[in-house]
Amino acid sequence: MAASPRQLPYAPTPYSYLPNSALTATINLDEEVKLFATAAERDLYDSLAEIYSIIITLDGLEKAYVRDSIPESEYTELCSRLLNQYKSILRDETVARVFVDLETFKKEWNMECPRATERLRVNLPATIAEPFTTHAGTSSNTSQTRSSATGSQILLATENFITFLDALRLNMLSKDSLHPLLSEVIQSVNQVTTVDFESRGKIISWLIRLNGMKATEELGEEEARQLAFDMEGAYAGFKATLN
Repeated sequence: MAASPRQLPYAPTPYSYLPNSALTATINLDEEVKLFATAAERDLYDSLAEIYSIIITLDGLEKAYVRDSIPESEYTELCSRLLNQYKSILRDETVARVFVDLETFKKEWNMECPRATERLRVNLPATIAEPFTTHAGTSSNTSQTRSSATGSQILLATENFITFLDALRLNMLSKDSLHPLLSEVIQSVNQVTTVDFESRGKIISWLIRLNGMKATEELGEEEARQLAFDMEGAYAGFKATLN
């Protein structure tokens, strides 16, 4: 009686295959798989990972601030540091090209960070952008000119307004020229008063507009005229709080 064919331990295939012992011997299962081939690629991935970490950390920081779980001074310091780190990393053209923009990066890595997104859009800590808002997020009825404001603080805020307006008159219209000066305006103003004076919101709006521009991008002539008009109004509103 003929023996029945032996059952194969694997599914049959239409092709004959014999393992290549020489090829198999070259594969080391304990060898680390590298995600990059060059030092430049490694630096790129490290930078993208840092951006991811900054966004996640910033979102958590914003939640802690809203819940009154962190002192304002500590929040301001940490938030400013994270924003500066974010901007510093994206100054690298290679990183910026791969990053594209915040919405693209979030979509690619499936990130849901609405609070961090808003803070990066404004590019200022909430304590600076909205000093007349309480820690819990509601408008304060006690906002007023700081009684502790010194003459030198008032003078500095005034000088910053004048410096910014002079820059516009000198046709300095690029982001890298105007954004630092306007940031100094709002920060020095906040040292003097937390009153939501007339046209103060325009300062924040223009900071957001400038923040969305490329470093060397310039405002158009009409935009520059509107910015000058808005800042003249904000300067007048600021001076009115001192009376």
